[in-house]
Amino acid sequence: MKIIVLAGGLSPERQVSLVSGQGICRALRGLGHRAVLVDMFLGLEGCAIAPEDIFDAPDGLCTQEEITAQAPDLAAVRASRRDQSPSLFGPGVLEVCRLADAVFLGLHGECGEDGRVQAAFDLLGIPYTGSGHLASGMAMNKAVTKQVMAHAGIPTLPWRELRYRAEDIPRLTEELPLPAAVKTINGGSSLGLALPETREALRTALEEMLHYGGHVIVERKLQGRDITVGVLGEEYLPAVEIISQNGSYFDYAAKYQAGQSLEVCPAPITPEQQRTMGELALKLHRALGLRVYSRTDFILDGEGRAWCLEINTLPGMTPGSLLPKEAAAIGMSYPELCQRILDLSLSGI
Repeated sequence: MKIIVLAGGLSPERQVSLVSGQGICRALRGLGHRAVLVDMFLGLEGCAIAPEDIFDAPDGLCTQEEITAQAPDLAAVRASRRDQSPSLFGPGVLEVCRLADAVFLGLHGECGEDGRVQAAFDLLGIPYTGSGHLASGMAMNKAVTKQVMAHAGIPTLPWRELRYRAEDIPRLTEELPLPAAVKTINGGSSLGLALPETREALRTALEEMLHYGGHVIVERKLQGRDITVGVLGEEYLPAVEIISQNGSYFDYAAKYQAGQSLEVCPAPITPEQQRTMGELALKLHRALGLRVYSRTDFILDGEGRAWCLEINTLPGMTPGSLLPKEAAAIGMSYPELCQRILDLSLSGI
């Protein structure tokens, strides 16, 4: 098949996406597909290959991307594109996507996980992997996801949604309960997340979240074990326990830098806990109308109760990502996982 692996884009998770994309692209090429990696934002700018010949590009246009400890400078990425069009689709992207048999979405964060890319592809009749535009948009919004959890009877921690400005911060600093988790409404990879335990830390967190737009949810912080459970098709996968090795929470660096976290799969939990969280992950996946695959994050409290935190509709597919680890635990290799996602997406499941 002719496949465009679409990655990069213009979200804080850009580098994670590019590393996911190159892994997916090489896996699909190893299976015999004519797969090509395309950066959604930079597009084919500077590429001398004609669009109709792109699927035979050497090594599928893959590069050696890496994830640094810091999120990318998006202003610099935007400035680097010669085509300064306001479009998030770079030069030639839609043209080559329309030539493909399918687009494998390796995007993460706002630039791809919020439903806008899916909506554009739906309008253009371009087949793609993963969930549709409406379900993706709902799942990306943490407040909407919390409301769906409540309606579906999925246990989640007390929370509230806030839209605020700088002048509101003194009042909010005094009235919000502590300890808390402050999360930007549509963040990912632990970007736009703070875990204040003091009033001063809360003030700082609220000031920092203004850089993400000042639209957040504030959730009760609970000490416990970080567990995540993937869904593939109509089944849940073995849970993973994430243990940060740097003494803090599972932040951006802990997720993507070697040695920063320990990920145990299958998680050392009881069969009942695995079943409970697996069924909750499936329940949320279905309640949001998601398709093909997702990954749901939980915290397991000291009494062994599972609390649902959020869901990821395009979970990371880097070599160190959690979903590939879960697939490996049931004997599914990385290339087999990529093929399974592709097959499920094109079958309409």
